[in-house]
Amino acid sequence: MVKGDRATWKANYFVKIGRLLEEYPRIFIVGADNVRSKQMQQIRVSLRGMAEILMGKNTMMCKAIRAHIPNNPNLEKLLPHIKGNVGLVFSKEDPVAVRDKLLENKVAAPARAGAIAPVDVIVDAQNTGMGPEKTSFFQALNIPTKIAKGSIEIVSNVHLIHKDTKVGASEATLLQMLGVKPFHYGLVVENIYDNGSVFAPEILDITDDQLIGKFKAAVANVAAVSLEIGYCTQASVPHSLISGFKKVLAVAVETEINFPLAEGIKAYLADPSAFAVAAAPAAAAAEEPAAPAKKEESEEEESDDD
Repeated sequence: MVKGDRATWKANYFVKIGRLLEEYPRIFIVGADNVRSKQMQQIRVSLRGMAEILMGKNTMMCKAIRAHIPNNPNLEKLLPHIKGNVGLVFSKEDPVAVRDKLLENKVAAPARAGAIAPVDVIVDAQNTGMGPEKTSFFQALNIPTKIAKGSIEIVSNVHLIHKDTKVGASEATLLQMLGVKPFHYGLVVENIYDNGSVFAPEILDITDDQLIGKFKAAVANVAAVSLEIGYCTQASVPHSLISGFKKVLAVAVETEINFPLAEGIKAYLADPSAFAVAAAPAAAAAEEPAAPAKKEESEEEESDDD
């Protein structure tokens, strides 16, 4: 409820949002559809010490942000995303931790006629416990049933409501009769502002391994293109050096030209058997530890026989 006269309340609101814009580097734009006041209070309590929530009319939030743009021009990137029933969550903490905390504060809700379904609703095969007099209700919804032990049983899973479609009165009534609350409502992160950049919340799910893999693939592509067109880049230099060394080594092997790195290859080609003799002692040394183990095993078997 607005306390005092409206002009004073507006002035205090603008002062508050100005303070938040100055203090916090991260702003979460969150959708607040179907979030009731009691649930909002619970969310505020759970975020205490981690983030601050600011709700209000979109026009007032945009006006306050525009007034602060001279101090921080990057805030203008927020304006296109403030539409619909949204609020702002200000934080200095890790955005993943804040996002997860918001997701924790969702509550189950029944399907109401006329609402847009946020998820698909599938009714599992089950014994409903309802009497046979309700059979016509299930038939109207094309739900296959049978009578088992004096009650209606749904014989197979039914895709009752599709995502992003309007919930019908019959579907809502059926779910209420079954005691099913298929939807979960809470603050939904729509966009994130972080030190001048605005991005979708899906970006938070990207791991370091995925980034490294993408970077390696990009470097490999740059190197391949550079080698194909004969244009030297930092990514292609190692491949060019290795290719050049192979060619120089091939020339040295076929001619009398010699250099230190080619001596080993030439020696091997001249007498491969010498390298085979040198490799034999190393192989024998690797097999020696296995012999004592076998001997100890045979001694243990003898002691068992005794």
